[in-house]
Amino acid sequence: MGGVILLGRSSIELQKRSQQLQSWANIPLLIAADIEEGIGQRFPGSTWFPPPMALGAIYAENSELALKYAADMGRITAEEAIALGINWILAPVVDVNNNSNNPVINIRAFGESTGVVSALSTALIKGAKSYPVLTTAKHFPGHGDTATDSHLELPSLPHDDARLAAIELPPFQTAISAGVDSVMTAHLLIPAWDKNKPATLSTEIITKRLRKQLGFSGLVVTDALIMGGITKYAPPEEVAVMAVEAGSDILLMPDNPEIAIASIYDAVISGKITTKRIEQSLERIWQAKYKVSSSGKMTSAVSNPQGRPTASSILRDSLKIANTPLILSVKSGSRNLIVVDDVLNASYLDINTPAIAIPQKLGYYRQIVDSNTINCIPLDSSPTILQIFIRGNPFRGNAGLTAKTKQIYQQLLSQGQIEGIVIYCSPYVLRWFEIFIGVKVTLVFSYGQLSQAHTIALKALYGLNLDMLQSNLQEDFGF
Repeated sequence: MGGVILLGRSSIELQKRSQQLQSWANIPLLIAADIEEGIGQRFPGSTWFPPPMALGAIYAENSELALKYAADMGRITAEEAIALGINWILAPVVDVNNNSNNPVINIRAFGESTGVVSALSTALIKGAKSYPVLTTAKHFPGHGDTATDSHLELPSLPHDDARLAAIELPPFQTAISAGVDSVMTAHLLIPAWDKNKPATLSTEIITKRLRKQLGFSGLVVTDALIMGGITKYAPPEEVAVMAVEAGSDILLMPDNPEIAIASIYDAVISGKITTKRIEQSLERIWQAKYKVSSSGKMTSAVSNPQGRPTASSILRDSLKIANTPLILSVKSGSRNLIVVDDVLNASYLDINTPAIAIPQKLGYYRQIVDSNTINCIPLDSSPTILQIFIRGNPFRGNAGLTAKTKQIYQQLLSQGQIEGIVIYCSPYVLRWFEIFIGVKVTLVFSYGQLSQAHTIALKALYGLNLDMLQSNLQEDFGF
């Protein structure tokens, strides 16, 4: 085993676990995490930034500011990663999300255009280079124009070579030029390049296109091998061997690591995989491990003091407001309707978070629903502020609004029940609402989902100066 990927627990626990794992290893481990939105995305206690697409929104208005934020995000994430023992950042996402129905990439991408994605991902990579960590461009050769979640099924990208060269490949080319350390493969079919094998298992795509044509000499890592897009293609022992044959250096999250190792070993003994092929990967792995273990630049900052202010600035500068703010007053008998993906997994909400606490202090009673309870919404005819926490997420296979939720929202709007709307995270949900809202309905959009985002968005809903602290609300409503 050459490394581990960590998925949860607090930052302090992670710090201790990383030290423990490295103490057990005869050869230093690569310790990786999917931290596309900062360390706090996976490990509470460190900085959690808004999704990358927030930077893309800022870029459209002020490219210089967006590039600064991207570099800061890379630097802060790398510093906190080093403090926790993570030496391999599985970011940035360099997919161009030009399909609004994409359930797996979505707001994880910096944007919908090649230029924006290329510029911002490069800035983040350069920022992360402030510390001895590895960065990763993913998911090669581009997962942005799919409507299928590769965690569940195998998507297909039907474009020809010219289109792939114009849209999907440039962000990878700029990332390689910027010195990205690794490239993660995508579990998807690209018939124009290989009609039979997914990119992860295709020598044509990994060795010929990535290695030879793009000139990438760093680590190639598979996307997680427990994902449905690859497990439904072939048995795990065959997948492991084919991935190495295709040109991958590291197999990420095989369902059974012992089976994967044994399968590759048997393939080498039988001559199916040459020892030269293994030595090529070994050399690249050694170089990567030397990079992250030889530098003396270390830090103990589990939470960088610049992290939270930077995240707040990104939230403010990417905020969108439509129509006249609501009048700040007590609304006894009105409903604070909160719609989430899954009420049992809404970690960004509790009784004290602003999305619940602020309306409650203003006299609203709360109603929290998800896909299992959405039908109860029309049963209440009370005046309503609507807060929607919906975003595309892996494993859910849905990019946002369903036909049923659209019908319910249209009914509420047509009946005049909705006084104000706050949409969190998904600009694709926002676009749908912009078609249907009337001029009298106040609409606020934030790319964030955490408490910082709630506070900023609700201040905007009620017309408060975004640079003010909580003093207005404390004075008028006692909190």
